[in-house]
Amino acid sequence: MAGLRVDFGVLLEPLGFIKVLEWIFSIFAFATCGGFRGETTVLVSCKGVVNKTVTAAFAYPFALNTVVFSAPDPRRCGGTWMDVYLVGNFSCSAQFFVTLAVLVFLYCIAALVVYIGYKHVYQQKSKFPLIDLAVTSITAFLWVVSTFAWTKAVSDIRVSTGASLISGIQSCKLPTTTCRFVSVTGMGTLNVSALSGLLNMVLWGGNIWFVYKDTDLYIRSKRISPGTYLAQTDI
Repeated sequence: MAGLRVDFGVLLEPLGFIKVLEWIFSIFAFATCGGFRGETTVLVSCKGVVNKTVTAAFAYPFALNTVVFSAPDPRRCGGTWMDVYLVGNFSCSAQFFVTLAVLVFLYCIAALVVYIGYKHVYQQKSKFPLIDLAVTSITAFLWVVSTFAWTKAVSDIRVSTGASLISGIQSCKLPTTTCRFVSVTGMGTLNVSALSGLLNMVLWGGNIWFVYKDTDLYIRSKRISPGTYLAQTDI
């Protein structure tokens, strides 16, 4: 390919090294969020049923209001058990977070190809560093928004699938029915996804400086001041 000059040494420089970290943590972000599978379990006793386990399985994109608990028995507690759905729809936050992570993953691959094989072109064409700076700045901002939104969603998902869900099940309030919360799948994976978002936010925010140093904006800001120029002339 014309103009290709492969140089893996750029990966040891801040610009390339940070981009590799951004690529890795973008994988953590979309894999831990998009790959989560869990369920919450309740023990039900009602007419003709004693201590029957009912479950509700939930996963990405976490539209919990579409997730229904399994019925305690085929007769549905003698007609007293109604369909019970979890509360909350967190699909917007989850999909925004995962979509951003996937796009960042693809952009990092493209950027690394340019850094490793076409760094000389990147440095010669002033528009490339400026484009990189614009994308980096926008991405850093989007990581801030998506990470805070997703962290709040993780907290709400934990509440919606935890012990407090019993209070929202109308069938459990009937005199002939008792319900007891049993368990919910651990959400350590979702915590990792939120932490990955935070790390991505920090990495992309810090990377703005290193991208900026390759732009004409930085070069112009480093021009010799008039005082320095006069001093050098006198010498």
